[in-house]
Amino acid sequence: MTKSKSPSKIVDVADSYAVRLMQHLVVPTFVIDPKRRVVIWNRACERLTGVAASEVIGTNKHWQASYETKRPCLADLVALDRPEQLPEFYSEYAARGHNGLGFSAENWCVMPKLGSQLYLAIDAGPIHDEAGQLIAVVETLRDLTDQKRAEMALKELATKDGLTGLSNRRSFDQMLMSEWARAQRTQKPLAVLFVDVDHFKLFNDRHGHQAGDECLRAVAASVSRHAVRPLDLASRYGGEEFALILPDTTCDAACAVADEIRCAVTGLRIAHGATGASDHVTLSVGVASHIPGEADGGPDRLLGAADQALYAAKRLGRNRVICAERLLAEFADLGREDEPVPAPVRRKSA
Repeated sequence: MTKSKSPSKIVDVADSYAVRLMQHLVVPTFVIDPKRRVVIWNRACERLTGVAASEVIGTNKHWQASYETKRPCLADLVALDRPEQLPEFYSEYAARGHNGLGFSAENWCVMPKLGSQLYLAIDAGPIHDEAGQLIAVVETLRDLTDQKRAEMALKELATKDGLTGLSNRRSFDQMLMSEWARAQRTQKPLAVLFVDVDHFKLFNDRHGHQAGDECLRAVAASVSRHAVRPLDLASRYGGEEFALILPDTTCDAACAVADEIRCAVTGLRIAHGATGASDHVTLSVGVASHIPGEADGGPDRLLGAADQALYAAKRLGRNRVICAERLLAEFADLGREDEPVPAPVRRKSA
């Protein structure tokens, strides 16, 4: 007569099958207990992280597989039931339900053992006993590095100018709206510079389009070096025209930056020499700065003022910086009081 297995032995067998199954899963998986000690670290997890199970089983050192400094992994936040800490440690995350379904997140991990970064999709969920007590947390990992890098490359293509590597007009328009709104809140000045290569058509006609492209790249590099703060933006606005957004910048400070750019390009001594142009490539720059008020609906006024200042710089002889706030004075100083000041173009976002 065959003896039936006792309930405890059935549970032991089931547990042993569950552990073996988890060990052989192709999905990188680890399990921690309520004290956040590793109890399972499967082979796929070893391959993904470069960390052997023997290094982490029975310890709280699972963070060392993905990070250089100690910080909670997603499974830790599930075990501690701390969804409020998700934004602190994960830029992209979702809490799938309080005390039941766990969390999902995506994150760049430095992978110290591998010496390279991986972008991982992470899922962590709790396991409870029949009484509702937490007995373990399971975390699974998926390598999305290739997809993430492809996504970043596409995003860069959509926001960068192909010739110069600067931000494109679309990025400029988006950043301008964002910084305009911030300047309205903070009541700090927002400056815009329009930078134009003087007599660029004549340059192309004399030296050819390949030389013209090289000229634009050299000018772009000089412009970019002067967008040094985190929120500064240098862009190719179109053709031979560049634009800078300088938050928290007065007209005087913006003019100083503009003149540094102008002098830097003059110092490159890129030969021009076309009839009617200077011996070397020069720039004209229009500058405007404004503190947005409640009545200002958008940045069109600021763009129009910078565009007007650039037009004036061209009319007054090129190779100079003109600030919109001092436009009339510039004409008067040069004995041009009778010259009509052009109306703002009011450039609108594309």
